[in-house]
Amino acid sequence: MFRRRRSAGPEDELEDDESFGDEPGDEVRPAGPLRAGGGPWDAAEAHPDTDRVDLGSLLVPRGEEQEYEIQLVMAEHQGAWVRVTHGESDMLVQAFAAARRGALWDDIRAEIAVDVEGAGGTSEESPGPFGTELVAEVPAEPNQPESGMRQVRFVGVDGPRWFLRAMFQGLAAAGGAPALELEAVLRDIVVVRGEHPVPPRDILELRLPPEVRQALEAQLEGEEEGNRFRTDLNPFERGPEITETR
Repeated sequence: MFRRRRSAGPEDELEDDESFGDEPGDEVRPAGPLRAGGGPWDAAEAHPDTDRVDLGSLLVPRGEEQEYEIQLVMAEHQGAWVRVTHGESDMLVQAFAAARRGALWDDIRAEIAVDVEGAGGTSEESPGPFGTELVAEVPAEPNQPESGMRQVRFVGVDGPRWFLRAMFQGLAAAGGAPALELEAVLRDIVVVRGEHPVPPRDILELRLPPEVRQALEAQLEGEEEGNRFRTDLNPFERGPEITETR
């Protein structure tokens, strides 16, 4: 439910914040109002000194007394995302590159609504703790409305040169008290955009923490190359993941 814009040629390789200069008279759409009063944070900003899991473009708080799991899920076609599970609720998070000027969430929200309708579901915009959200009823099985419907909730945050998207499932999809724990995690995430050019809407790289990569390399040593990586990943099933339980 997120359309990545593919580069059309070499001239598009630098089509990020540097190629979109702030020309006089150009309209600039500001980021969401809550970015000024709290997280998610940009790595260059002053942010709370919290113990976080280093997943490359996302630093996700581990928490001290909270009980939730952090999982890094890899999928061949959908890219990687972070899943945070608390009780009967999940939050799926991805970070994308954005241009220096303008916000993405308004356009992306409209695209998600079209995709939801095309899949046989319904959606409506609603105010939430991170600004305007999209609450949707989608088929329990993709593109099969006869399988029953389930509620999901999409949240978008426009940051400096990045865009963060979260999808809430389970009890947290309805918002309110069941969502507070996951919303607190989202608000304390730090986005590491980096200085290298990335086309707008491309997914920012996620990777295993260094200590986990080292442990996996040791575990995989001596195994056959064909068994090291899966290529049949399904975004509706759990993929290779790491788990942090606090």
